[in-house]
Amino acid sequence: MNLLLRLIVTALLVMGISYFLPGVHVDGFVTALIVAVVLALLNLFVKPILVLFTLPVTIFTLGLFLLVINALVIMLCDYIVGGFDVSSFLTALLFSIILSVFQSILFSFSKD
Repeated sequence: MNLLLRLIVTALLVMGISYFLPGVHVDGFVTALIVAVVLALLNLFVKPILVLFTLPVTIFTLGLFLLVINALVIMLCDYIVGGFDVSSFLTALLFSIILSVFQSILFSFSKD
């Protein structure tokens, strides 16, 4: 149940961010829900591999390169999901930062 709630909250955040951030377009709530699922799967399977391969750069930049990895995951999600469009890398970077901040705030209210 907690996973389903997190996916719905993430989908709502994706919809909300797409309204306020120019360069991000989501067709509807179903597409946002698919984006949330794909992002969860990419963060589960692809992101650890990217972090492992870029570990020296991440250490050298004191962890700031993880923001670039998050933007790359957003752009990969844009490539996979039809109806979800991110115009540029900078937009994906800003989208990932905003999404991460709001997820951290909203998920901090959760008991788990």
